[in-house]
Amino acid sequence: MSGFLQEFREFAVKGNAIDMAVGIVVGTAFNKIVNSIVSDLIMPPIGLAIGGVNFKELKWVLQPAEAATETTPAVPEVGIAYGNFLDTCIQFVIIAFSAFVVVKAMNKLIALRPGAAPAA
Repeated sequence: MSGFLQEFREFAVKGNAIDMAVGIVVGTAFNKIVNSIVSDLIMPPIGLAIGGVNFKELKWVLQPAEAATETTPAVPEVGIAYGNFLDTCIQFVIIAFSAFVVVKAMNKLIALRPGAAPAA
């Protein structure tokens, strides 16, 4: 078992593992920023432009909620929250575009480095 632990320790202290961990932490923080940009800055004006709609509340109700009576239990609403889906799709496009821009910039920087192999 000590060989396994030694191998794990070598992996964990390698630069690649540390770089990956930093990337995950920064990516998580970036995701929160993008969520806020989409939910708090982009979607409200779009909702206002199409009639004062809050995208988070847009849904197709398949079964309306029913209150409990003396003889029947309460029935929760069942619906398809397509507003949340649109919000998430816009977040994905922003994150994917940002990642594309970062990778493109990194490839240009690598190409400028003397003796560097061309980026694929």
